[in-house]
Amino acid sequence: MLAYPDFYIDGAWQRPASTSAIDVRSAATEDVIGRVAAGTADDVDRAVRAARRACDTHWGHTTPGERADWLDRLAAGLKARQADVARTIAMEVGCPITMSTSVQAGLPIVVTQQFAELARTFVFEHEVGNSLIAREPWGVVGAITPWNYPLHQIMAKVAPALAAGCTVVLKPSEIAPLNACLLAEVCLEVGLPAGVLNIVHGTGPVVGEALVTHPAIDMVSFTGSLLAGRRIGALTGERIVKCTLELGGKSACVILDDAPFDKAVAHGVKNAMLNSGQTCSAWTRMLVPRARRDDAVALASATLQTLALGDPLDPATRLGPLVSARQRERVLGFIARGRAEGATLVAGGGAAEGFARGHYVAPTIFADVSPSSTVAQEEIFGPVLSILSYDTDDDAVAIANGTIYGLGGGVWSGDPGRALRVARRLRTGQVDINGGRFNARAPFGGYKMSGLGREFGTHGFEEFLQVKAMQR
Repeated sequence: MLAYPDFYIDGAWQRPASTSAIDVRSAATEDVIGRVAAGTADDVDRAVRAARRACDTHWGHTTPGERADWLDRLAAGLKARQADVARTIAMEVGCPITMSTSVQAGLPIVVTQQFAELARTFVFEHEVGNSLIAREPWGVVGAITPWNYPLHQIMAKVAPALAAGCTVVLKPSEIAPLNACLLAEVCLEVGLPAGVLNIVHGTGPVVGEALVTHPAIDMVSFTGSLLAGRRIGALTGERIVKCTLELGGKSACVILDDAPFDKAVAHGVKNAMLNSGQTCSAWTRMLVPRARRDDAVALASATLQTLALGDPLDPATRLGPLVSARQRERVLGFIARGRAEGATLVAGGGAAEGFARGHYVAPTIFADVSPSSTVAQEEIFGPVLSILSYDTDDDAVAIANGTIYGLGGGVWSGDPGRALRVARRLRTGQVDINGGRFNARAPFGGYKMSGLGREFGTHGFEEFLQVKAMQR
């Protein structure tokens, strides 16, 4: 069992203010696999003060090249621990080990390296007429991250913040905190200067609120639920503090009538089921021409049969359990709601059979889903795909845009120009055209209630920089 009784604060393990602890359970076995200290407002205050000192006396005055070198060291340290990180997240979250190795443990390395490169190449100053325009670090950042892609989301905030010259106080998810402890070990191994990154574990109502409301926090970066995002937005609004929010999604995969249908449907199903559907940008709505409804249902069902549900530590597994019993019950409630509202159950529809332990849900497909129904409107965050039929391109666009969210999406067509025209009409922060791959250098974030601000690439970097104009 991995036990972390202390917090990583000011460059060292420090005793918490309380003796309370949080048990971490395996998503697959429900056994306790780790334990972390449960933080308090006093722990947050200590961490913020350490970050403030580091920002004001050292880190905020380093050169971009120096910061890039530190990020390279962190990336190398994470690379050396990649197998440990992958196995830990597979147990915490239930993400299959193959994906956990390449995505959960691999992407944080890539992201950290890319922000090191960006720190070296970014133009921090330029002239406009008689003005010198300078980009300066925002200051002390409070970062609150989710459990579904835990270390990836951590480094999506920590890497650009550090590259910009900010210091960070991080509250990881209390559901999957052990990977953040591995990051702390890497920071100690590479000798990251004291106070640059500080980590306090705990719950949102206690540690999260103390962090967001602390007077020495200059900026808050949050990824999580819409409900929590609203609360954080309100609290930071009262203090007029910079806030970025990456919230929920209900993304649509629009398959046009001239698309390579077999490929599009198969790709769409796999996207919807990524990380057992616990992906904010997953294409959980598949929009197909009404005349191809039966073809889509058959192809989707056949694709689902190829995705093996099982032990996340088994390399053959493609779908693992959900992260917690609470999440499993939430997803099962949505599935029951879909059946009650008249959708046609194509596959799944309840708890997975054959698993005596673990938070397993049978991957589920609904067809004949009404655009206004619960399963077509609300973020389920589980292995549930809704297939909706449309009549015209305009109809498809209206359905795709007809939710409160706007995070991701996909468009498939045999005509790339047509696909691009439809993609431009979708009110969403990212659109993949004909299966376009994820690009960690491209901005990620949402329209509407999917959030404010962007992560990754130059746009994500600039979120951590203030702008100053000096007239001469």
